[in-house]
Amino acid sequence: MPTRPGGQGAARRIDRDGIAATEAVIRPHVRHTPVVELDGRDFGLPPCSLVLKLESLQHSGSFKARGAFANLLGRSIPLAGVVAASGGNHGAAVAYAAQRLGLRARIFVPRISSPAKIQRIRDYGADLVVVGERYADALAASEEWTAHSGALPVHAFDQLETLLGQGTIGLELAAQAPALDTLVVAVGGGGLIGGIAAWYAGATRVVGVEPAAAPTLTAALRAAGPVDAPTGGIAADSLAPRRVGTLMFPIAQAHVDRVVLVSDADIRGAQEALWATVRVVAEPGGAAALAGLLGRGYMPQAGERVGVLVSGGNTAGVTFAPSM
Repeated sequence: MPTRPGGQGAARRIDRDGIAATEAVIRPHVRHTPVVELDGRDFGLPPCSLVLKLESLQHSGSFKARGAFANLLGRSIPLAGVVAASGGNHGAAVAYAAQRLGLRARIFVPRISSPAKIQRIRDYGADLVVVGERYADALAASEEWTAHSGALPVHAFDQLETLLGQGTIGLELAAQAPALDTLVVAVGGGGLIGGIAAWYAGATRVVGVEPAAAPTLTAALRAAGPVDAPTGGIAADSLAPRRVGTLMFPIAQAHVDRVVLVSDADIRGAQEALWATVRVVAEPGGAAALAGLLGRGYMPQAGERVGVLVSGGNTAGVTFAPSM
C-alpha cells in the first residue's frame, strides 16, 4: 500500500479560513446533514425556535466522520495505516474513512464502548482491539501500538485536523440556520465545541453541555487549563475522556459563553423527548445538548433562536411496543 500524501488543502490554523479550506477537502466524503426547526413549546420550553442539527445522520452515525476525513485526507499516511483510540464514535468514523479511502486502520476501544459502536467498527473492516475500562486505557494501548507499528495516530479531539473537520459543522449550520442567538453543543474532549466555537468566534453564543459525572471542560475552566476529571455517567463512551484537549482550551476560553452540567436522568429524558416528539433516535452523548435545555441548565428566552446539535445516533435503537 503506497504512502498517501497529505496536505490536500489542509490549513494550519483553527479559524474560519482553516475550517473553510478543510470543508472543501472533505465535502465529497461527508453528508450535508439536515436541520429541523421546532417550537420550543414542543419540549415544554418557552415559545422559542429550536433548530436541531442532525449530525446523528452523518456517515458512521456521528459528527466524527468530519474529523476523520480531515485527518486521512490532510496528513501523510504511512504504509502501516492509521490507529485511533475511541469510546466508539471516533473509532467508527476512522474505520469508515479508512475503508472508503483504502487504508489500514486499527481501532482501540474500552470495554464500556456500546455494542452498537463496536459492531460498526467491525462492519467497516478495521482491526478492532477492546482493552481496558475507559477511554484513557484505550488511548494508552493505541500509543503503544503506534510506537511499535509506525501507524499514524488519529486523535479523537486533540489534533489540528480533527478540530478543523468538526468546525465544518459551524460553516454548514450558519448557512442552513442564519442568525442563531445561541448554539448548544455537547462536550467530551472538546474537539466538537472547539471547532464550532472557532467558526462562530463570538458571533453566536456557544453553550457547552457536559455530564455532571464527567465535567472535563468545567474542571479545566476552573483550573485555567486542562486537568483530570471524573469519567463516569451513561454517556461515558462518548463524553468522558480524562481531560479536554490542549488545542481546544484557548478557543473555549475565548468563545464558549458557559458550560452547564446535566444528570444521567436529564440525558435519558432528552433521548426520550427526541423520540417522542420528532422520532429522532440519539445515543446518550448525542442527546446531551438537548438535555442542557430540558434540564434547565440553559433556559432559552421567549423568542430566542437556539441551535441544538444532535451529535450521534449509535445506539441499539428504540424498543417498540407490539402493534395491535
